[in-house]
Amino acid sequence: MLIIKIGEIMIEVKKFYAEWCGPCKMLTPIMEKVKTGYSDISFTDINIDEDFEIAQKYFVRSVPTVIIEQDGQEVGRYAGLQSELTYKNALNELKSA
Repeated sequence: MLIIKIGEIMIEVKKFYAEWCGPCKMLTPIMEKVKTGYSDISFTDINIDEDFEIAQKYFVRSVPTVIIEQDGQEVGRYAGLQSELTYKNALNELKSA
């Protein structure tokens, strides 16, 4: 897993999904667009059926769930399908803080 630091701030976006999940499939192109604008942020996709221990560690109860961490601490959690703008606003706020 590649984690990139922004100055001294480390931001990571974790997308929890399942292959059988319709909204997860709709989220994939949205997150691909978000990724293109943030090459300095780490994005990780976690399949809850294959990596259920990680999903349990983060108390993921529904998919899709996107968790944003800053320096290893959860600073944002989005359950369900959200807009591209929602994620961009959250990341821009963290980068400007």
